[in-house]
Amino acid sequence: MAVVGVCWLLSEAKRRFPWKLALGALLIQIGLVLLLFGFPAARSLLQGVGAGVDGLSSSTQAGTGFVFGYLAGGEQPFATGAAGAPFVFAFRVLPVILVVCALSALLWHLRVLKWVTRGFGFVFQKTLGLRGPPALATAATIFLGQVEGPIFIRAYLDKLSRSELFMLMSVGMSCVSGSTMVAYATILKSTLPNAAAHVLTASLISAPAGVLLARIMVPPGAGEDAGETVFGDDNRYDSAIDAVSHGIGDGLQVVLNVGATLIVFVAFVAIADKLLGLLPEIGGAPVTIERGLGLVFAPLAWAIGVPWREAGAAGGLLGVKLVLTEFSAFIKLGAIPVDQLSERTRTLMTYALCGFANVGSVGINVSGFSVLAPDRRSEILALVWKALIAGFLATCMTASIVGAMPASLFHGG
Repeated sequence: MAVVGVCWLLSEAKRRFPWKLALGALLIQIGLVLLLFGFPAARSLLQGVGAGVDGLSSSTQAGTGFVFGYLAGGEQPFATGAAGAPFVFAFRVLPVILVVCALSALLWHLRVLKWVTRGFGFVFQKTLGLRGPPALATAATIFLGQVEGPIFIRAYLDKLSRSELFMLMSVGMSCVSGSTMVAYATILKSTLPNAAAHVLTASLISAPAGVLLARIMVPPGAGEDAGETVFGDDNRYDSAIDAVSHGIGDGLQVVLNVGATLIVFVAFVAIADKLLGLLPEIGGAPVTIERGLGLVFAPLAWAIGVPWREAGAAGGLLGVKLVLTEFSAFIKLGAIPVDQLSERTRTLMTYALCGFANVGSVGINVSGFSVLAPDRRSEILALVWKALIAGFLATCMTASIVGAMPASLFHGG
């Protein structure tokens, strides 16, 4: 596989390729996809997730509408040019993140999310050969995010090997958090059937890919065999109200960070496009950042499984995800008319885009991990750009595996 080959070329020890881990990670990814989409009970569960996301979105809209009125999509006080209320990102997507953060904190206090995380940690420990602490942090990262997950094992971060530290950073960039999962599904639900199921599956199965590519690039040393499982008990709340209050505060920080990042990075791209607009047109169209990224990443999109006729558009989305944010890429994907991009390509791109691997996340990782493990800041700075590559390629690997499976698997009854 091309993705694995690229990571092997960047490996610090090319002769120590983890063959068993490669086979195990591949089987886990394939097994999870078959389990989630191939069995009627699991498909019903995923459909329930989709219904839950719709219900959560509509409930959030009720609260947002109470505060912001018609801007949140309620009854419009004037005639609009398009059918229905306008879709305003700030009032339709960002509030969902706020609500899900509060709900996640409540579920953690009620021990529901805690036991789910511990279950996945046990599975990763046994199947991927990870020690207990990094296995637990890897599982927590899937649901809570790239910096929040390692908080579970904060007391152990100084004891992790260089390879394990790099693995956590890479997995953080290959997955997304639970709050953003719901936001992405909200953006895509009008153009991709069963969007919530695909987004959830994408984050789950990208974790083993992130572990594999990280182990290839920075192989483990001696003494990193599977060890005891460690169940941390950080992020404790005194009561349900305390959990919700803390969740609201954390969610507000995420909302402000997402909104501010989108404003600044989109503005930077607009500035660059204006400067590129001074150049002569190529092919009857102006030169833009997105067109350039489309050309650069089109071969990668094609390698994932996207038809060549759609590889330019898909490559542009990959470039936007890497240079801007995955939010920007999902917004662009959701805005592409249904007749201009096939459902299969939309599905593959959902998996390829569903990760935090972007330039902005480099700063988030440096600041977050430096606070959690201040004595290892020099290591973090040396590894973070390699982690960006591993995280970006991990989601591409996930998309390629999904693309190799029969399309009927995702459309069956």
